[in-house]
Amino acid sequence: MSLQGIGFLFQCYLVLAAAMYFDLGEQEQKCIIEEIPEDMLVTGYFLLEPWEMNALSHSPHLGVTVTVRDPNHEVLMSKRYGKFSKFTFTSHASGQHYLCFQTNSTRFSVFAGERLKLHLDVQMGEHSIDPVPDKTKDNMKNLENSLRHLVDQMLFITRQQEYQREKEEVFRQIGENTNSKVLWWAMVQTSVLLTVGFWQMKRLKDFFIAKKLV
Repeated sequence: MSLQGIGFLFQCYLVLAAAMYFDLGEQEQKCIIEEIPEDMLVTGYFLLEPWEMNALSHSPHLGVTVTVRDPNHEVLMSKRYGKFSKFTFTSHASGQHYLCFQTNSTRFSVFAGERLKLHLDVQMGEHSIDPVPDKTKDNMKNLENSLRHLVDQMLFITRQQEYQREKEEVFRQIGENTNSKVLWWAMVQTSVLLTVGFWQMKRLKDFFIAKKLV
C-alpha cells in the first residue's frame, strides 16, 4: 500500500473513532436517514471490516456501494467504493435524505453469510483545515485556513437554523390547521346533539298530545 493510502486509512480511523457503526451482511443493504438542509455539502467516511477481527475473511475484495436519495426518493449519487473511502454530495432540497450502503460480493447468496461491521461518520459543511501540519507552516496560511473554516461553519449553522425555522413554520401551520379542524368538528358535534335533542323533545311532546296525556 502506498504512503498516500496509508495516510488516508489513518485519517479514516481518526475520523471514525467517535462515529457510529452497524452490522452489515454480504449482499445486504441498510439505510440511514439524515436531516440535511438545502444546498449543503455532505462528506461521509466509512470503513468496512469483519465483525470479528480474529476471524478469517472469505471476501478480501469486498466493497461498498453507496446510494444517496433525496426527500423525493430521487437518486443523488450511486457509486461503488472499496473497504474504506469517503463520499461527498450536495443536497438540492431540505429534508430527510436516505443514505444506503450495500456490500458487494460475487459469491452466491447461499454462501454469502459473513457478518461485517461498517463504521460511518457523516459530516455536514466544509472542512477545509489541513490535518497535516507540515503543509501549513506558514502562519498566514494557517490563519487563512482557520478563518475559511470558521466562515464555512457559520454558513453551516445559519443553514441549519433556517432549516429548523422552516420545519417550525410547517409544524405550526399543521398545528393551526389541526386546531381549526378540531374546533369545527366540536361545533358540528354540538349542533348535531342540540338538533337531535330538540327533535326528541318535539316527538315526545307530539306523542303525549296524541295520547291525550297532556
